[in-house]
Amino acid sequence: MAHPKAAEVRKLTDADITEQIDGIRRELFDLRFQQATRQLSNTHRFKESRIKLAQLLTVQKERSRSAAAS
Repeated sequence: MAHPKAAEVRKLTDADITEQIDGIRRELFDLRFQQATRQLSNTHRFKESRIKLAQLLTVQKERSRSAAAS
């Protein structure tokens, strides 16, 4: 899974960003559950998901700050 570029994330609508954030948080929960039950084989998915989540949250925060400043 290639990391998305910041420009690609910024093209998304606010609703898409929120939806993706919820999906990734659910995925991270599932990954932690699989790891606890020793069913997870590819642990690199943690890092990929956390990076994607951080990018989405950063863009969401940038938008909320620019809306508040206007």
